[in-house]
Amino acid sequence: MALTAPRVGVFGGAFDPPHNAHLALVQAALAQLDLIELRIFPTGHAWHKDRTLSAPEHRLEMARLAFEGLARTIVDPREIGRPGPTYTLDTLRELQQEQPGVQLVLIVGADQALSLPRWHDFEAILSIAIISVANRAISAGSSGPFDPGMLGPLPFGARFEQLQIQPMDTSATDIRARAARGEDLHGLVPAPVARYIDKHHLYRSA
Repeated sequence: MALTAPRVGVFGGAFDPPHNAHLALVQAALAQLDLIELRIFPTGHAWHKDRTLSAPEHRLEMARLAFEGLARTIVDPREIGRPGPTYTLDTLRELQQEQPGVQLVLIVGADQALSLPRWHDFEAILSIAIISVANRAISAGSSGPFDPGMLGPLPFGARFEQLQIQPMDTSATDIRARAARGEDLHGLVPAPVARYIDKHHLYRSA
């Protein structure tokens, strides 16, 4: 009988800032996806974003504060340090080389899953990783649940699975706006992240 390959989760994002919906998604992935580890990747240069991200050292530290207390979870800084645009495919290929024999599971919200055809060389991504899609998007205003048929024709062997989470109407855009106004972020971001934002005056215009 063939043994199932060990599964390693991959979850990337700007994490500007990491918030409680991100945390809930990570906790659900650890509980449901039979992962030996979950690697979290704050993005470096987000070529697809139409705004400038906060300094990478701030986003990396906030991700560490938000996630590193969780068992089997590693905040991986490699995309922060990689020159040029950040492509998920490059990260997946590096992990393949470092951990031969594992099955990579790319964890995305439904909104991200719908945009997969616009990702750099997305067909190669589908050949490397199972795509685990949260049953609702982690960003506000997106509809769900996701169905792979929404993407049109897919390469042979493309694999998708569902990740069940409770819908959370939490938006990093809203959180940044609240922080800019000096409002309390309790209940929106993990407490250590809220303290970090306040200490470093992040998202303030002055």
